[in-house]
Amino acid sequence: MKKTVLIIILLLVLAGLGWIGVFYYQNLRGIAPVIFPPSGDISQTVTSTKPTASKPINNGSLKMPDGFAVSIFAKNLPGARVMIADHDGNIWLSQTGQGKVSKLIIKDGSLIKQTTVLSGLKNPHGLAFDPDNSSILFIAEETKISKTTITPTGVGPLEKIIDLPPKGNHFTRTLGFGPDGRLYVSIGSTCNVCHENDPRYASIWSMKKDGSDFKQVARGLRNSVFFVFKDSKMWATEMGRDLLGDDIPPDEINIIDITSPLTLNFGWPNCYGKNIHDDAFDKNTYIRNPCMEPFEKESHIDIPAHSAPLGLAFVSPKAGWPGDYKNDLLVAYHGSWNRSVPTGYKVVRYHLDVSGKVLGVSDFLSGWIKGKAADGRPVDIIFDQNGKMYVSDDKAGVIYQIEYVK
Repeated sequence: MKKTVLIIILLLVLAGLGWIGVFYYQNLRGIAPVIFPPSGDISQTVTSTKPTASKPINNGSLKMPDGFAVSIFAKNLPGARVMIADHDGNIWLSQTGQGKVSKLIIKDGSLIKQTTVLSGLKNPHGLAFDPDNSSILFIAEETKISKTTITPTGVGPLEKIIDLPPKGNHFTRTLGFGPDGRLYVSIGSTCNVCHENDPRYASIWSMKKDGSDFKQVARGLRNSVFFVFKDSKMWATEMGRDLLGDDIPPDEINIIDITSPLTLNFGWPNCYGKNIHDDAFDKNTYIRNPCMEPFEKESHIDIPAHSAPLGLAFVSPKAGWPGDYKNDLLVAYHGSWNRSVPTGYKVVRYHLDVSGKVLGVSDFLSGWIKGKAADGRPVDIIFDQNGKMYVSDDKAGVIYQIEYVK
């Protein structure tokens, strides 16, 4: 009897190990670039010196189109995530994993000092200045949105304006003021794929500056971490679900009309991409495609699965770039963790016409991925008031500056 029990236990252990092996092979064999440290210090391979006539462009290990130069603008910023620029040209940065917000003091285009202005926060991510008062800074932590007043010596005490739902797989909360003066916040799902019990998850919401009039703007967004506004439209990146293989579902860029009187539904968890039904999750039988419009909105742009799109920015007209960059959108692909062959780890250019239609796609800034290691992972993209472009990197802990110099 004991021998039989031992054999059964052994078979169960072997079956469990076999299942783990199959799961790892199918879903996790491409995780190395995420979990392993950088193969080297990128600040040693990418110059911190801007190119001049006597010192030509040297982008080191990173690759850019002809005429563009990338340099390390700031370093020693572990977990660098969201960036915003103030009216004086300084950059404010959330360092989510470090629980802090830093300020990069910039004078005449050069970094003078970087200092921690807030610490001891719970997964701080979104940052936004009050459009009517640039001395008021809004900060989104995992469980709340607060505001503070900027002072000559730092910032004042935090004043909570609203609570946010806690926990879950996706705990970053991103902020932005829309052209309507309302404050918008994105809240990711608690899971890979599920039906949420709390409608605040997997959605984007708007509110007045005091936290009142909290309204759902869009739902069915699994993890829409970053967004930008163009006219009355919000352009938002979204990460699709995992564990359906290497190539589905796509990650997405969605366009959300903030003037719509209705809450727009982008489909998750039952639908993805161009109104595709996720029958691996939703086993119900329908007489029509349950993902058809007008009930579900399709994606505007499908991005290769597991690319993990994060920050996005339209090219600033002040940047002084070639004319064919007009209207174009730059998107940071943070990079995959569960694709057999890693993808992403780059900034991609979407060449758009005036209506937002995609005319072409190309790599703009790449070179972070090296086999099973990655030297960095791009996160956020901003253009400051003078048209200078910056990219944050939470793996290398740096901020890059990109310039057109030709």
